Amino acid sequence: MKPLIITAALVGAETTREQNPNLPLTPQEIAEDAYNCVQKGASIIHLHVRDKDGNPTQSVDVFKETIEEIQKKCNPIIQISTGGAVGTPLEERAAPLKLKPEMATLSTGTVNFGKEVFYNPYDYLQSFANDMQKYNVKPEIEVFELGMINNALVMAKKGLIKEPLHFDFVLGVPGAMPAGADELMYLSKKIPDNATWTVAGIGRHELPMANLAILLGGHVRVGFEDNIFFKKGELAASNSQLVERVAKLANILDRPVASIDQAREILTL
Repeated sequence: MKPLIITAALVGAETTREQNPNLPLTPQEIAEDAYNCVQKGASIIHLHVRDKDGNPTQSVDVFKETIEEIQKKCNPIIQISTGGAVGTPLEERAAPLKLKPEMATLSTGTVNFGKEVFYNPYDYLQSFANDMQKYNVKPEIEVFELGMINNALVMAKKGLIKEPLHFDFVLGVPGAMPAGADELMYLSKKIPDNATWTVAGIGRHELPMANLAILLGGHVRVGFEDNIFFKKGELAASNSQLVERVAKLANILDRPVASIDQAREILTL
């Protein structure tokens, strides 16, 4: 199997310091956390940012400052979120793409998200895809349900997104596809043979999904965006602690962890 790519999702739009006081919020805190994650084996930094009050924002200026702070310390693949927070308008969600990051998320469908709805009609998908092509950004296709794979394949057939495709299976979100071995293996068999995939298990599902991905030849996303605990009843001390655990698991299972350069090659960046 190819080396394991570890993505660190440091912040997200929903997690708060009340839930885990170790959550990084400022550009400097996020950059320091990103550096520590890279030192432990992460090659992709999945990036959300916060404003001065700690609220989620799609501000181009805040993204720019945060990316520059990260790049002072290390050179991971920066993957910005175009999801923002639930309810963020399309134009705000897409605005940071003009910074031309190597990657960005592209959620290819609408889904129930807890008590809210993550809204992604087809015209949104087409708009995001056009902007990503314009700025030469590789999409990570976020999949919460099987239909989102089908939408992505239709978009690829129309030339809106370029192959080889890269998917992120987000499993365990309340209201969306459950996180289980059957679901993960099913999704992994529904994508093109030349595609790559990552899994993000939400909450308590993070660790078992990571284990399965290592064994199945996929890749892994961990971090406070998805899960704030190290084990039941024990908050994680940092994002890098979660990254380090996956790297150790990969070592035990005799699968090498990808360097940043190897990750770029695997993802055809």
